[in-house]
Amino acid sequence: MLLIRGLHNLRAEHRDCVATIGNFDGVHLGHQAVLAALKSRARAAGLPSLVIVFEPQPLEFFRPEQAPARLTRLREKLEAIAACGIDRVLLIRFDARFAAIEPQAFVREVLIDGLGIRHLYVGDDFRFGRQRQGDFAMLARMGAEHGFGVESLATVADDGERISSTRIREALEQGDLDHAARCLGRRYRIAGRVAHGNKRGRTIGFPTMNVGLLRRSTPLRGVYAVQVHCLEMRPLLGVANLGNRPTLAGDDRFLLEVHLLDWAGDAYGRHVEVDFVARIRDERRFESFDALREQIQRDVREARAMHGLDAVVHGASH
Repeated sequence: MLLIRGLHNLRAEHRDCVATIGNFDGVHLGHQAVLAALKSRARAAGLPSLVIVFEPQPLEFFRPEQAPARLTRLREKLEAIAACGIDRVLLIRFDARFAAIEPQAFVREVLIDGLGIRHLYVGDDFRFGRQRQGDFAMLARMGAEHGFGVESLATVADDGERISSTRIREALEQGDLDHAARCLGRRYRIAGRVAHGNKRGRTIGFPTMNVGLLRRSTPLRGVYAVQVHCLEMRPLLGVANLGNRPTLAGDDRFLLEVHLLDWAGDAYGRHVEVDFVARIRDERRFESFDALREQIQRDVREARAMHGLDAVVHGASH
Protein backbone atom coordinates (compact mmCIF):
# COMPACT_ATOMS: atom_id res chain seq x y z
CA MET A 1 0.00 0.00 0.00
CA LEU A 2 1.28 3.44 -0.94
CA LEU A 3 1.24 6.03 1.86
CA ILE A 4 1.12 9.66 0.67
CA ARG A 5 2.21 11.83 3.60
CA GLY A 6 0.61 15.25 3.22
CA LEU A 7 -1.08 17.25 0.47
CA HIS A 8 2.29 18.64 -0.61
CA ASN A 9 3.32 15.16 -1.73
CA LEU A 10 0.43 14.70 -4.17
CA ARG A 11 1.71 14.12 -7.70
CA ALA A 12 0.12 13.82 -11.13
CA GLU A 13 0.36 10.02 -10.91
CA HIS A 14 -1.91 10.10 -7.84
CA ARG A 15 -4.84 11.50 -9.81
CA ASP A 16 -7.85 9.38 -10.85
CA CYS A 17 -9.04 7.17 -8.01
CA VAL A 18 -12.02 5.93 -6.05
CA ALA A 19 -11.83 7.28 -2.50
CA THR A 20 -13.35 7.51 0.96
CA ILE A 21 -12.72 9.86 3.89
CA GLY A 22 -12.87 9.21 7.62
CA ASN A 23 -11.11 8.58 10.92
CA PHE A 24 -11.33 4.78 10.60
CA ASP A 25 -10.40 4.39 14.27
CA GLY A 26 -10.33 0.68 14.96
CA VAL A 27 -11.05 -0.31 11.34
CA HIS A 28 -14.11 -2.21 12.61
CA LEU A 29 -16.65 -4.23 10.60
CA GLY A 30 -18.49 -1.09 9.53
CA HIS A 31 -15.25 0.40 8.22
CA GLN A 32 -14.35 -2.90 6.57
CA ALA A 33 -17.66 -2.88 4.68
CA VAL A 34 -16.88 0.61 3.34
CA LEU A 35 -13.37 -0.46 2.33
CA ALA A 36 -14.68 -3.60 0.62
CA ALA A 37 -17.17 -1.52 -1.42
CA LEU A 38 -14.41 0.98 -2.22
CA LYS A 39 -12.06 -1.74 -3.42
CA SER A 40 -14.79 -3.41 -5.51
CA ARG A 41 -15.79 -0.12 -7.17
CA ALA A 42 -12.16 0.80 -7.85
CA ARG A 43 -11.39 -2.60 -9.34
CA ALA A 44 -14.46 -2.47 -11.61
CA ALA A 45 -13.35 0.97 -12.86
CA GLY A 46 -9.72 -0.07 -13.28
CA LEU A 47 -8.64 2.62 -10.78
CA PRO A 48 -6.71 2.61 -7.50
CA SER A 49 -8.60 2.71 -4.21
CA LEU A 50 -7.64 5.52 -1.82
CA VAL A 51 -8.47 6.31 1.81
CA ILE A 52 -8.11 9.84 3.21
CA VAL A 53 -7.33 10.02 6.95
CA PHE A 54 -6.25 12.84 9.24
CA GLU A 55 -3.53 13.13 11.87
CA PRO A 56 -4.32 14.18 14.50
CA GLN A 57 -7.99 13.27 14.28
CA PRO A 58 -10.13 16.43 14.11
CA LEU A 59 -11.55 16.18 17.65
CA GLU A 60 -8.02 15.70 19.00
CA PHE A 61 -7.09 19.01 17.37
CA PHE A 62 -10.14 21.03 18.43
CA ARG A 63 -10.72 19.60 21.92
CA PRO A 64 -7.74 17.43 22.91
CA GLU A 65 -8.83 17.09 26.53
CA GLN A 66 -12.26 15.82 25.48
CA ALA A 67 -11.11 13.55 22.67
CA PRO A 68 -11.79 9.87 23.44
CA ALA A 69 -9.00 7.34 23.70
CA ARG A 70 -8.08 5.91 20.32
CA LEU A 71 -8.82 2.29 19.53
CA THR A 72 -5.77 2.18 17.26
CA ARG A 73 -2.75 4.41 16.90
CA LEU A 74 -1.75 5.50 13.41
CA ARG A 75 0.59 2.60 12.62
CA GLU A 76 -2.03 0.03 13.62
CA LYS A 77 -4.71 1.82 11.62
CA LEU A 78 -2.57 1.90 8.47
CA GLU A 79 -1.71 -1.79 8.84
CA ALA A 80 -5.40 -2.68 9.19
CA ILE A 81 -6.34 -0.60 6.13
CA ALA A 82 -3.55 -2.25 4.12
CA ALA A 83 -4.84 -5.68 5.23
CA CYS A 84 -8.18 -4.78 3.60
CA GLY A 85 -6.42 -4.56 0.23
CA ILE A 86 -6.53 -0.77 -0.20
CA ASP A 87 -4.04 0.64 -2.72
CA ARG A 88 -3.29 4.09 -1.27
CA VAL A 89 -3.73 6.22 1.84
CA LEU A 90 -3.52 10.02 1.82
CA LEU A 91 -2.51 11.17 5.30
CA ILE A 92 -3.45 14.83 5.83
CA ARG A 93 -2.04 16.80 8.75
CA PHE A 94 -5.00 18.35 10.57
CA ASP A 95 -3.80 21.73 11.85
CA ALA A 96 -5.15 25.28 12.13
CA ARG A 97 -4.47 26.00 8.48
CA PHE A 98 -6.28 22.91 7.26
CA ALA A 99 -9.19 23.43 9.71
CA ALA A 100 -9.76 26.89 8.20
CA ILE A 101 -10.26 25.64 4.62
CA GLU A 102 -13.68 26.44 3.22
CA PRO A 103 -15.56 23.25 2.28
CA GLN A 104 -15.86 24.24 -1.39
CA ALA A 105 -12.09 24.87 -1.49
CA PHE A 106 -11.43 21.44 0.04
CA VAL A 107 -13.49 19.77 -2.68
CA ARG A 108 -11.80 21.74 -5.47
CA GLU A 109 -8.21 21.70 -4.24
CA VAL A 110 -8.00 18.24 -2.68
CA LEU A 111 -10.64 16.05 -4.26
CA ILE A 112 -10.78 17.49 -7.79
CA ASP A 113 -7.41 19.15 -8.52
CA GLY A 114 -5.28 17.02 -6.21
CA LEU A 115 -6.79 13.56 -6.59
CA GLY A 116 -9.06 13.67 -9.62
CA ILE A 117 -11.61 11.62 -7.71
CA ARG A 118 -14.01 9.61 -9.85
CA HIS A 119 -16.21 8.29 -7.03
CA LEU A 120 -16.39 9.09 -3.31
CA TYR A 121 -17.82 7.12 -0.38
CA VAL A 122 -18.68 9.02 2.83
CA GLY A 123 -21.11 8.63 5.69
CA ASP A 124 -24.40 10.50 5.33
CA ASP A 125 -23.49 12.43 8.50
CA PHE A 126 -20.02 13.39 7.21
CA ARG A 127 -19.09 17.05 7.85
CA PHE A 128 -15.99 18.86 6.61
CA GLY A 129 -14.39 22.25 6.03
CA ARG A 130 -14.32 25.37 8.18
CA GLN A 131 -16.74 25.10 11.11
CA ARG A 132 -17.95 21.80 9.61
CA GLN A 133 -20.03 23.67 7.06
CA GLY A 134 -19.65 21.04 4.33
CA ASP A 135 -21.99 18.04 4.28
CA PHE A 136 -23.13 15.13 2.12
CA ALA A 137 -25.55 17.30 0.13
CA MET A 138 -22.76 19.73 -0.79
CA LEU A 139 -20.51 16.88 -1.89
CA ALA A 140 -23.27 15.37 -4.01
CA ARG A 141 -24.00 18.75 -5.62
CA MET A 142 -20.37 19.48 -6.40
CA GLY A 143 -19.85 15.93 -7.58
CA ALA A 144 -22.66 16.34 -10.09
CA GLU A 145 -21.09 19.60 -11.28
CA HIS A 146 -17.56 18.23 -11.62
CA GLY A 147 -18.17 14.68 -12.78
CA PHE A 148 -17.59 12.45 -9.75
CA GLY A 149 -20.11 10.29 -7.94
CA VAL A 150 -20.84 10.53 -4.21
CA GLU A 151 -22.34 7.62 -2.33
CA SER A 152 -23.26 6.77 1.25
CA LEU A 153 -23.25 3.14 2.33
CA ALA A 154 -25.70 1.56 4.77
CA THR A 155 -24.26 1.16 8.25
CA VAL A 156 -23.34 -2.29 9.57
CA ALA A 157 -25.23 -3.41 12.69
CA ASP A 158 -24.69 -5.91 15.50
CA ASP A 159 -27.78 -7.00 17.46
CA GLY A 160 -29.72 -4.28 15.69
CA GLU A 161 -27.33 -1.49 16.77
CA ARG A 162 -25.00 0.45 14.51
CA ILE A 163 -21.36 -0.59 14.81
CA SER A 164 -19.22 2.43 15.61
CA SER A 165 -15.89 3.27 17.19
CA THR A 166 -17.80 4.88 20.06
CA ARG A 167 -19.77 1.71 20.71
CA ILE A 168 -16.61 -0.42 20.69
CA ARG A 169 -14.86 2.02 23.02
CA GLU A 170 -17.76 1.83 25.48
CA ALA A 171 -17.73 -1.98 25.37
CA LEU A 172 -14.01 -2.03 26.13
CA GLU A 173 -14.40 0.45 28.99
CA GLN A 174 -17.07 -1.84 30.48
CA GLY A 175 -14.82 -4.88 30.10
CA ASP A 176 -17.07 -6.50 27.47
CA LEU A 177 -14.30 -7.84 25.25
CA ASP A 178 -16.62 -10.27 23.44
CA HIS A 179 -18.94 -7.45 22.32
CA ALA A 180 -15.97 -5.38 21.15
CA ALA A 181 -14.56 -8.38 19.26
CA ARG A 182 -17.86 -8.95 17.44
CA CYS A 183 -17.88 -5.34 16.26
CA LEU A 184 -14.21 -5.34 15.31
CA GLY A 185 -14.30 -8.73 13.60
CA ARG A 186 -11.31 -9.70 15.73
CA ARG A 187 -10.06 -9.44 19.30
CA TYR A 188 -9.05 -5.99 20.48
CA ARG A 189 -5.29 -5.62 19.99
CA ILE A 190 -2.52 -3.27 21.08
CA ALA A 191 0.83 -3.42 19.29
CA GLY A 192 4.17 -1.98 20.33
CA ARG A 193 7.86 -2.56 20.83
CA VAL A 194 9.21 -4.26 23.96
CA ALA A 195 11.37 -1.87 25.99
CA HIS A 196 13.46 -2.16 29.13
CA GLY A 197 11.57 -1.32 32.31
CA ASN A 198 12.58 -1.05 35.96
CA LYS A 199 12.50 -4.87 36.26
CA ARG A 200 10.50 -4.74 39.54
CA GLY A 201 8.47 -7.73 38.38
CA ARG A 202 11.52 -9.96 38.48
CA THR A 203 12.00 -9.24 42.18
CA ILE A 204 8.61 -10.77 43.03
CA GLY A 205 8.85 -13.69 40.62
CA PHE A 206 6.86 -12.29 37.71
CA PRO A 207 9.10 -10.77 35.03
CA THR A 208 7.16 -8.73 32.48
CA MET A 209 7.53 -7.33 28.99
CA ASN A 210 7.01 -3.58 28.90
CA VAL A 211 5.21 -2.82 25.63
CA GLY A 212 5.53 0.76 24.38
CA LEU A 213 2.08 2.30 23.97
CA LEU A 214 2.93 5.61 22.23
CA ARG A 215 -0.46 6.96 23.28
CA ARG A 216 -1.83 8.91 26.24
CA SER A 217 -4.56 6.42 27.12
CA THR A 218 -6.58 3.45 25.88
CA PRO A 219 -10.20 2.39 26.40
CA LEU A 220 -8.90 -0.49 28.54
CA ARG A 221 -7.50 -0.40 32.05
CA GLY A 222 -6.92 -3.29 34.42
CA VAL A 223 -5.66 -6.88 34.35
CA TYR A 224 -6.41 -9.23 31.45
CA ALA A 225 -5.71 -12.66 30.03
CA VAL A 226 -3.91 -12.04 26.71
CA GLN A 227 -2.35 -13.67 23.68
CA VAL A 228 0.95 -12.31 22.35
CA HIS A 229 1.87 -12.59 18.67
CA CYS A 230 5.13 -12.09 16.73
CA LEU A 231 7.54 -13.78 19.16
CA GLU A 232 6.88 -17.34 17.99
CA MET A 233 5.00 -18.96 15.13
CA ARG A 234 2.21 -19.69 17.60
CA PRO A 235 0.55 -17.14 19.89
CA LEU A 236 1.97 -17.05 23.40
CA LEU A 237 -0.34 -16.92 26.41
CA GLY A 238 -0.02 -14.43 29.24
CA VAL A 239 -1.51 -12.05 31.75
CA ALA A 240 -1.24 -8.29 31.31
CA ASN A 241 -1.66 -5.15 33.38
CA LEU A 242 -2.66 -1.99 31.55
CA GLY A 243 -2.54 1.21 33.59
CA ASN A 244 -0.44 3.40 35.85
CA ARG A 245 0.90 0.84 38.37
CA PRO A 246 -0.52 2.57 41.48
CA THR A 247 1.50 0.40 43.89
CA LEU A 248 4.79 1.87 42.63
CA ALA A 249 5.26 5.27 44.23
CA GLY A 250 6.54 7.99 41.93
CA ASP A 251 5.78 6.07 38.71
CA ASP A 252 2.54 7.17 37.05
CA ARG A 253 3.45 6.24 33.47
CA PHE A 254 0.69 4.60 31.46
CA LEU A 255 2.08 1.15 30.62
CA LEU A 256 1.22 -2.25 29.19
CA GLU A 257 3.09 -4.97 31.09
CA VAL A 258 2.76 -8.59 30.02
CA HIS A 259 3.84 -11.67 31.97
CA LEU A 260 4.17 -14.61 29.57
CA LEU A 261 3.17 -18.07 30.77
CA ASP A 262 5.51 -21.01 30.17
CA TRP A 263 7.88 -19.15 27.86
CA ALA A 264 11.55 -18.26 28.22
CA GLY A 265 13.20 -15.94 25.74
CA ASP A 266 14.55 -12.47 25.05
CA ALA A 267 11.89 -10.12 23.69
CA TYR A 268 13.68 -6.79 24.11
CA GLY A 269 13.42 -4.63 21.00
CA ARG A 270 10.87 -6.95 19.36
CA HIS A 271 7.58 -5.64 17.98
CA VAL A 272 4.67 -7.58 19.48
CA GLU A 273 0.89 -7.63 19.12
CA VAL A 274 -1.15 -8.20 22.28
CA ASP A 275 -4.71 -9.55 21.93
CA PHE A 276 -7.00 -9.08 24.92
CA VAL A 277 -8.88 -12.33 25.63
CA ALA A 278 -10.74 -11.80 28.92
CA ARG A 279 -10.89 -9.30 31.76
CA ILE A 280 -9.65 -10.45 35.17
CA ARG A 281 -9.98 -7.40 37.43
CA ASP A 282 -9.58 -3.65 37.82
CA GLU A 283 -6.18 -2.17 38.53
CA ARG A 284 -5.78 -1.22 42.18
CA ARG A 285 -3.20 -0.14 44.72
CA PHE A 286 -1.67 -2.63 47.18
CA GLU A 287 -0.13 -1.76 50.53
CA SER A 288 2.99 -3.85 49.98
CA PHE A 289 4.87 -5.83 47.36
CA ASP A 290 3.95 -9.01 49.27
CA ALA A 291 0.26 -8.20 48.81
CA LEU A 292 0.90 -7.39 45.15
CA ARG A 293 2.75 -10.68 44.63
CA GLU A 294 -0.10 -12.66 46.20
CA GLN A 295 -2.63 -10.92 43.94
CA ILE A 296 -0.50 -11.56 40.84
CA GLN A 297 -0.35 -15.24 41.79
CA ARG A 298 -4.16 -15.26 41.83
CA ASP A 299 -4.26 -13.36 38.54
CA VAL A 300 -1.94 -15.88 36.91
CA ARG A 301 -4.02 -18.81 38.15
CA GLU A 302 -7.15 -17.18 36.74
CA ALA A 303 -5.42 -16.39 33.44
CA ARG A 304 -4.22 -19.99 33.14
CA ALA A 305 -7.77 -21.20 33.68
CA MET A 306 -9.09 -18.78 31.06
CA HIS A 307 -6.46 -20.03 28.62
CA GLY A 308 -7.29 -23.65 29.47
CA LEU A 309 -3.87 -24.34 30.94
CA ASP A 310 -2.98 -26.40 33.99
CA ALA A 311 -3.01 -24.97 37.51
CA VAL A 312 0.72 -24.22 37.84
CA VAL A 313 1.07 -20.93 39.71
CA HIS A 314 3.42 -19.36 37.20
CA GLY A 315 5.84 -20.35 34.50
CA ALA A 316 9.05 -18.95 33.13
CA SER A 317 9.08 -15.71 31.23
CA HIS A 318 11.81 -13.72 29.55
